[in-house]
Amino acid sequence: MSITSTLTTLGGVTIAHAPVLVLGGGVTGRSVAKVLRNMGAEIYVYDENESSEFDFERATLSDVSNTNWAAAVVSPGWRPNHPIIADLRNREIPLLNEIDLAWEIKQQVAPEQRWLAVTGTNGKTSTVELTESILKAAGISAFACGNVGTPVIDAVISEQKYDYLVLELSSFQLHWAESAEFVASSILNIALDHIDWHGSFAEYAKAKIDLLSLSVTAILNGDDANVVEGCTHWQGRKVFYTLQTPKPGEIGLVEDLLVDRAFVVDPLEAAMFCELNEVQPTAPHSVSNALAAAGLARAIGIDHEVIREAIKKFRPGRHRIETVLEQNGIRWIDDSKATNPHAAQASLMSELSVVWIAGGLAKGAEMSELIAQVGSRLRAVILIGTDRELIAHEMLSKFPNVTLVRVDPEPGHDRNSADNSFMNQVVAQAKLHAQQGDAVLLAPACASMDQFVSYGDRGDRFAKSVREIVGKHDNAS
Repeated sequence: MSITSTLTTLGGVTIAHAPVLVLGGGVTGRSVAKVLRNMGAEIYVYDENESSEFDFERATLSDVSNTNWAAAVVSPGWRPNHPIIADLRNREIPLLNEIDLAWEIKQQVAPEQRWLAVTGTNGKTSTVELTESILKAAGISAFACGNVGTPVIDAVISEQKYDYLVLELSSFQLHWAESAEFVASSILNIALDHIDWHGSFAEYAKAKIDLLSLSVTAILNGDDANVVEGCTHWQGRKVFYTLQTPKPGEIGLVEDLLVDRAFVVDPLEAAMFCELNEVQPTAPHSVSNALAAAGLARAIGIDHEVIREAIKKFRPGRHRIETVLEQNGIRWIDDSKATNPHAAQASLMSELSVVWIAGGLAKGAEMSELIAQVGSRLRAVILIGTDRELIAHEMLSKFPNVTLVRVDPEPGHDRNSADNSFMNQVVAQAKLHAQQGDAVLLAPACASMDQFVSYGDRGDRFAKSVREIVGKHDNAS
């Protein structure tokens, strides 16, 4: 018997034997649909991508508009101003979302389970995965889910009874969520991203800050002005972390130590989390993320020494400042996960001389501040993708002496094809311009879906080309 088969209502709506519309047939939509079908709902899925495949009845646009749905579940990528959403609201169809559904199911099937949450423009995945590692090191049954991979609703109904779920939450998910509750949460940073979806930076920032209204304790980046300003009026427990010396009640750095002055008996004293060089890579954003994860762990009572051992063993996931090859004094680095200017800046500022591979879908972001900060470190820029001229314009305006190379795929380029000739051209151009002491850095500052399946696909193709074009050729010579 399914764990949810005895449930009949969610969100105040009778689900069993009722027609329920799921908007979006992606990973989250399919998981929600499966759970609701196990509850006895009549599931129909509407997906604007007609080639999407799923094991549910496909709703037509006419079905969506003319059926008296018991409820509609909105997948996180759907914009709130979408005409279908507006029509459902006008017809007073209850709109549900995966995070709140998962929370309500958790309350019934795993009431002792606790949730932690992480959001931010950058660093979410690494912070969530490190937090999960710390909890596991403490002997706690924990699982990272949400935007990091596994939908939250799947983690809730898992046969493994997790004590804690550590949720990575995007601004899309937070826009729709209303009722989930978090023992502790962290906001890592807020920078320009997804403006095309939210309509303005203010609305994007609001979605991030709204996490506080669902939280008991918040671990907040005190070095990020947007985070600090956004949380001013929130009355819950705020613990700031900083790369500077922490004040009493904060966590931060004292010389080469990460220290805790918040979760200690005497805030005038400091307890050590770890040494600075035990955070790998020892880059500012990695240290900041480690402080956030350590703060979340302390919020639920995990000992400092356990935190230290977990930090020492932890390495970030793939496509995040991942060295692919180091040869002839040149390092080839995959940071394909840098899908916005803020993330790209963190990578670029870690290097002194860079051949930068950049471009893709900018998602409404501006490139002026990024180029102003990093332009002096660039030897050459290899430009790809739909919005590359945003980068080219700023480079020509601010650093006209830096070489710009535009690389285009062959006509008929299919991002799903195994053919890697496009990335081969990109890597060949980078190799042509790189010199000893340089880093060739794939940190595109843009999303990937115009020319690649995903940022992971983009990074995998880069690594493959580097090993084949740079590694094999140089070894042969």
